[in-house]
Amino acid sequence: MVEKKSGNIALRIDPELHEKITRLAAADQRSVNSYITKVLEKNVENSSFEDRQFVGTTVPGRKINDKNGLVDVSGIYYRYLIEDNQKVDKTANYVILEASGNVLTLRKIEETN
Repeated sequence: MVEKKSGNIALRIDPELHEKITRLAAADQRSVNSYITKVLEKNVENSSFEDRQFVGTTVPGRKINDKNGLVDVSGIYYRYLIEDNQKVDKTANYVILEASGNVLTLRKIEETN
């Protein structure tokens, strides 16, 4: 007989990592629990290099070249889409939401005060 799991996990993480996860969850408009579940689901599936390395990371707007349609992520150039077809704000930061082939989907991180 296989015991059914509750789905609850007690997890201890570094406070700095918790802070980063909280910011990424807010940028993705999710709760921390929902965001961690999404990240775990994506990483348990077969994923691409870009999914494993870049999804959830932050890219400064200055690394986005709206003239040639490329974004520099760790020295590698990718095509990009910005959520809601917004114009590039060179002073903002963007979170990478998704990687599909050589195209990254970005969302502008709104500053909260």
